[in-house]
Amino acid sequence: MILRLDRLLIDLPKPNNPDPNAAAAVQELLGGKYGELSTLMNYTFQSFNMRGRDKVRPFYDLVANIAAEEYGHIELVAYTINLILTGAAKKDPDPVAAPLGPQKDARNSYHWVAGGNTALPMDSMGNWWNGSYVNDSGNLKQNLLFNFHLECGARANKIRAYESTTDPTARAMIGYLLVRGGVHIVAYAKALEKLTGVDVGKLLPIPDISNKKFPEAKAHEEKGLHTKLYRFSVDDYKQAGQIWTGKHPEDGQELSYEHLPKDYGAPPPNLDEEPGLGAPLDPDTLKDLLKKMT
Repeated sequence: MILRLDRLLIDLPKPNNPDPNAAAAVQELLGGKYGELSTLMNYTFQSFNMRGRDKVRPFYDLVANIAAEEYGHIELVAYTINLILTGAAKKDPDPVAAPLGPQKDARNSYHWVAGGNTALPMDSMGNWWNGSYVNDSGNLKQNLLFNFHLECGARANKIRAYESTTDPTARAMIGYLLVRGGVHIVAYAKALEKLTGVDVGKLLPIPDISNKKFPEAKAHEEKGLHTKLYRFSVDDYKQAGQIWTGKHPEDGQELSYEHLPKDYGAPPPNLDEEPGLGAPLDPDTLKDLLKKMT
């Protein structure tokens, strides 16, 4: 079970302007092969399916905790896409005025044709996320190696998306996820080292660029966010701390295993209505609903 809080992991700044093509690029971080949907579902199924887990409990606890955190990452990317798309259509409820005209040349037409200018479970080119991206071999060593690869691929895509836009909302989100995704990379590297004796951490960082090169990531690392692994449970999943020990391989800071982030971020933004997409309810319908609920 996952405890859900009506909060985002960080406070997202408002975009300077709507940018449908930037939103399309960010979609890759949500529903691409190396996106947050893939990390969530890989670790979720691996934790569900882990056989003989009492013998490998620290590894089970690690994968289960990281799976829980990925749920919040999906939410953060989705709100980023939604904010960047807000205002891309004309604020005009009259269909004859072609309120969607400004978006006709945007790369991902699903955003407004199949949705309400909102995030969708797809990649940057409109290919729907699918379950073939989930890898659970049944072999712990192979799964951990795949997870390390998956997180490194996700990191590469985040860096490229960051380099594709100067939008402050996208960059704030990516900066945070570079840090938290970096925690997961190091966690899987340490898990492989515990299991095999191989110092996978010597490969880091992949790609070979420090998070400190990104101002939005550097600010979080200066607070030590890259050294903390979180336990998303009151009483369970405590043994992951047997893996998350020692020092960070890049800057030598001490690692810590903590129960939930101390800062729960900010309330999710209240997204503006998009009248040109027929999304809002008319006033008479709202009045009728209010009467029925009271």
